[in-house]
Amino acid sequence: MTGFLWRLVAAFGLLSATFNPTDWNYVTWVQENFTGQMPLAVLLGLLLSVGYIIYLRATLRSIGGFGMFMVLAIAASAVWVLYDYGLLALRDTSQMVWLALAALAFVLGIGLSWSHVRRRLSGQADMDDVDE
Repeated sequence: MTGFLWRLVAAFGLLSATFNPTDWNYVTWVQENFTGQMPLAVLLGLLLSVGYIIYLRATLRSIGGFGMFMVLAIAASAVWVLYDYGLLALRDTSQMVWLALAALAFVLGIGLSWSHVRRRLSGQADMDDVDE
């Protein structure tokens, strides 16, 4: 469980470092500083891209596009239930952005952790195809 939480936190960090409702994110920083800080903006953009490639490739390989859709649908329906029971008020757009970031982080966290979950549930390990 601890490994899943670390993967979830890392996914949330990647997503929120890229964009969030505050001024502390890559998109806002690049919009304000691209001309004066172009080399740093490109470097940081490439580093973020590497993080996305790692997460998206692992997620697509483990649960696929349909699995990503299903996990996102489950997260969205959980938000809907919380809203319907009055436990969540969606008055602020920044709150909705944070919820969307959390839902996307949940999808990426599940995707990166799914092989571990499947191995624990079934006892079977997933292996990449290796030509030897």
